[in-house]
Amino acid sequence: MIPRVLHARGSLLDAAADVHVAFAEPGHEARAVEGPLRALVAAEIRRRGYRARAGAVLAVDHGEARRRRTLVLAGLGEPDRGEVERIHLAAAAAAREAAGRRAKRIAVATPSLAGLDDQVLAVRAVVEGVVLGTYRFERFRANDDDAPRTRIERIVVAGAPREVVREAGAAASATAGGVALARDLVNAPPADADPAGIERAARAMAAERGLRIRVLGRSALEREKMGALLAVGQGSDVEPRLVHVAWRPGRRARRRLAFVGKGITFDSGGYDLKSPANMLTMKCDMAGGAAVLGAVAAVAGLDLPVEVHAVVPLAENLVSGGAYKPGDVLRSRAGRTIEINNTDAEGRLALADALDWTRDRLGPDVTVDVATLTGACVVALGPLAAGLMTPDDSLADDLLAAARRAGEKLWRLPLYPEYEEHLKSDIADMRNTGKREGGALTAGLFLRRFAGDGRWAHLDIAGPAFLDSAHPFWGKGGTGAAVLTLVELARRASKD
Repeated sequence: MIPRVLHARGSLLDAAADVHVAFAEPGHEARAVEGPLRALVAAEIRRRGYRARAGAVLAVDHGEARRRRTLVLAGLGEPDRGEVERIHLAAAAAAREAAGRRAKRIAVATPSLAGLDDQVLAVRAVVEGVVLGTYRFERFRANDDDAPRTRIERIVVAGAPREVVREAGAAASATAGGVALARDLVNAPPADADPAGIERAARAMAAERGLRIRVLGRSALEREKMGALLAVGQGSDVEPRLVHVAWRPGRRARRRLAFVGKGITFDSGGYDLKSPANMLTMKCDMAGGAAVLGAVAAVAGLDLPVEVHAVVPLAENLVSGGAYKPGDVLRSRAGRTIEINNTDAEGRLALADALDWTRDRLGPDVTVDVATLTGACVVALGPLAAGLMTPDDSLADDLLAAARRAGEKLWRLPLYPEYEEHLKSDIADMRNTGKREGGALTAGLFLRRFAGDGRWAHLDIAGPAFLDSAHPFWGKGGTGAAVLTLVELARRASKD
């Protein structure tokens, strides 16, 4: 449930709320509070040695016994992070502190940062931080004694004009809702979120938001000659499929964007079997598909004047008598043949057919594929950053700017043509993997062969899509990585 976002007529401390939240920068902690309460807060800062590091909170109780209230200082940290990321971390930490105190209504100040002069963005980031910082996946919990079940129901925003709060609140409800949808899909068990389960979820989301949806089942995939996607899914009793959800605004769209998300709903590795430890979290291998579905849902909620298509090739990569094998040669929709030298490099096969179908059937101005594609990218960038690959410098700039404005970490990686040699096959047009060295880059080069000559970029979200330990903003488990960046890219495209 997304909280209601309300405007505060007066100052922060005048707002009716269970907890009041002020944002503080290191070295200027007491300045975050105005009026007679500043002296008390300054004394507590000195007594407890509080410093406004990123996500650090200080709760100060004040007032008479019958009207006891709580002020929470939330640290914005040093300016070595992007402004939106700093606000996300601070607002998420403050929201968890408030929820721990069973607050249902919180009042928040509008953050003021030197590098951020957009109040709508600042308020939007606060609301996203509150909503996503307190996200919990509780579908399968009968009871949880480890954490309070109180939900924040109202966010009262002080320090910004009413129209800013209204616009930012509506935008944050859409974006946070898109991220939460992606998180729910990734966190669901693989028996529930198999290709049929993701199709059901996509249909429900499309019906709720008035989006167009079509699904290509096995027979349609065969007619489209999607031999690579079909091969990946042929070891499972649940048939592969391709889901296409489209947002077409009522007014003339300025651009047409296609987001193609890897949808391997469980990845055993196939005959190149993963170890039990590495297989345990492989329900998350459809996080790219979840991200593009979350993004198109958010774009629809924002009513952006840009056409957006989410394309998700869905399959389970399992072992059976019918599963594809190392040494097989597959014929892709594009007509290119692919020698299989690793059945655990299946995501790029599904994406190859989906990218070719998207190029041919939709004719987008820009295509961005999103995938938990390579462990090599995690080794290179760690668990919090996604890798960006594209031959288009302008598109790279747009995506990097979108990621920063969205509060996500994105780093550009090269597509060196010399590494094309690593994909050569003796018996087919190419192999599906190259050498271990530069594995993330050869995966990008493989996909590039199927993206066509249009503007295309690849986001490898293998690191940030699913976290083993809790992050202050992204949480634990499915994170909804890339949703906010894709939405911001669509927002930028709608203004071009």
